[in-house]
Amino acid sequence: MYNKYLDIFIEVADTGSFTKAAEKFFVSPTAIMKQINQMESDLGLKLIIRTHQGVQLTEVGKQIYKDSKHIINYSNRAIQNALKLENNSKNTIITVGTSAVCPCKTLMDIWYEINDQYPNIKIKIVPFEENHTEILYTLTDKKTYFDCIVTPNDSAEWKKNCNFLEIGKTNYVVSVPRNHKFANKKSLSIKDFSNQTIMMVGDGDSNISNMLRDDIIKNNKNVTISPTPFLYDISVFNKCEENGYMLMSLDLWGNVHPGLINVLLKEKYPLPYGIIYSKKPSNELKRFIQIIKARL
Repeated sequence: MYNKYLDIFIEVADTGSFTKAAEKFFVSPTAIMKQINQMESDLGLKLIIRTHQGVQLTEVGKQIYKDSKHIINYSNRAIQNALKLENNSKNTIITVGTSAVCPCKTLMDIWYEINDQYPNIKIKIVPFEENHTEILYTLTDKKTYFDCIVTPNDSAEWKKNCNFLEIGKTNYVVSVPRNHKFANKKSLSIKDFSNQTIMMVGDGDSNISNMLRDDIIKNNKNVTISPTPFLYDISVFNKCEENGYMLMSLDLWGNVHPGLINVLLKEKYPLPYGIIYSKKPSNELKRFIQIIKARL
């Protein structure tokens, strides 16, 4: 429903490279450049700047990039709503959002063990842009194009505004840039953090994070805590890599950022993760949640 030039433009912007974008779409870099040139010509706007270091967005390009993601999301949502309407008499479609820090694999592993018992329930996985404040409130009023997401959750605000079904626990790891002095360590203790800048969740919303932060400060000298949003997006990992900081991350996330190494944290601060969904779910979603809950 949207012009597919947007997919190419977003990939070029995300990778900063015509060549890497070409690899994604299995075409030549020249073909990618021609399509970007055509897009700029059609719009009458200069979207990107070619440099020796790669491709950079102009200010206009940054705005188009931001709005393009919303256009694609709303387009996908419209299609999914149409599919739900078309299949209403035959199947129930549950749409699960997924992203780098909200991976749905654990939920899908559970579902694939039992899905043959529920042939009328179909799962649709859709990627989404990580804007957790927006997701929180759109999940609350059911304006998202997905029914639920899977994410770590010890947030008082999220628990107040959304339903949460815990499906497991995840533990903290320490993410560091590849050139960091701790990058070759197999494990670290919180007592090793003196004279370091630690990126982690700000004070207040999570009891577990509060406990971890207090223990880090109590056991180290000259440690600096750099607050992050409660739920991370890729910009948090980028900041860690760019500034040479340490980042309190989670083993659930694996290798979200290729420029970072995850080091095991000896102390355990288990954090619950599971399904986040609206306080007012549809009957179909209620049934799906009940099925998953019974399987746990």
